[in-house]
Amino acid sequence: MARYHIETYGCTANRGESRRIERALRDGGHHEADGPSAADVAILNTCTVVEKTERNMLARARELDDETPGDLVVTGCMALAQGEAFREAGLDAEILHWDEVPAHVRNGECPTTTPDAEPILDGVVGILPIARGCTSDCSYCITKQATGKIDSPPVSGNLDRARALVHAGARELRITGQDTGFYGWDTGERKLPELLDRICSEIDGEFRVRVGMANPKGIHGIRHELAEVFARHDELYDFLHVPVQSGSDDVLGDMRRQHQVSEFREVIETFDDALGEWTLSTDFICGFPTETAADHEQSMELLRAVRPEKINVTRFSKRPGTDAAELKGLGGTVKKERSKAMSECKREIVGEVHESLVGSEREVLVVEQGTADSVKCRDDAYHQIVVQNAGERGIEPGDRLTVEVTGHQTMYAFGEPV
Repeated sequence: MARYHIETYGCTANRGESRRIERALRDGGHHEADGPSAADVAILNTCTVVEKTERNMLARARELDDETPGDLVVTGCMALAQGEAFREAGLDAEILHWDEVPAHVRNGECPTTTPDAEPILDGVVGILPIARGCTSDCSYCITKQATGKIDSPPVSGNLDRARALVHAGARELRITGQDTGFYGWDTGERKLPELLDRICSEIDGEFRVRVGMANPKGIHGIRHELAEVFARHDELYDFLHVPVQSGSDDVLGDMRRQHQVSEFREVIETFDDALGEWTLSTDFICGFPTETAADHEQSMELLRAVRPEKINVTRFSKRPGTDAAELKGLGGTVKKERSKAMSECKREIVGEVHESLVGSEREVLVVEQGTADSVKCRDDAYHQIVVQNAGERGIEPGDRLTVEVTGHQTMYAFGEPV
């Protein structure tokens, strides 16, 4: 697991975002380091109120870059509004939105839940771990050492836990696990479609359901059945997180990812056929030790071809005790250049997605508070749409709204209530 150091500057909203980041990291099995010098990753949550603050943020970023032997991640207001300032300063840092930080720190590894993981109600969001463990043995991932093989509780038990979350006030259910596509595999039958169908059919109330990480191999065998369930139930967000990690079959083999690029593409084609508008989320690891320039270009070509609407880009870093840690690395410069190229492509793709939403009207669910007096909303395809001045308009988490998308800031859109 990674050791993280996080520093937060600015307002209460920034502190709240840092708490969310830390909660996600702890839920993923990571722990806080004793200062930046002992960290695998340092996270700087920035403020940008005045020019002096900006200078202080740049100075602190340089210090953390020197103090931390691992990666530096810069997030927060200055990162979003003036991310180029950190790049122009020559900092070797990942500039990320708050929501992207936990996935980056996970380094492509599956999230890790504790053995006694129970549902959590966080505001109007109900988090439902449906199983623990996975069937994979990825060469770079240390998570397997903590989780072991997949252990799937019965569908009836997960259904009862989902119902309890909805009755307790959950308006969004997040189905989580190390690999949700393999839920039920240890019992001899893949049960994710059945679980989702029964949650949507048998639980009374108004709520939405988001399906969490499902590796391509796990989804591939049930893709037709699963896509049909998505098409049948409005309660399900038309969203799927399928981490491909590389566009090269050779690298995927070295990673021991169990799938090939063709299987990833077939999952996408199946959902394209079954759904109208939907959001594909995926992950790429840049700079795996055996990745050649040609392999990297294959990843770039795959990214341009499938154009996911949510993309997590991570530079490979060694995890102690994993087989990949024994391989000779590519060096920081190569990884940085490849990560930069992919991140630039990512921003172009995601920006175009949100630009295409401008002018449309969307039915959204208000999911949580944002910064200042804003709220974060999700439409049917799980696009994030921010509504500002929510308090004075009497808008709060749990509400359903119709909004017109009026603009965007690359990673999310802005909406006005209609």
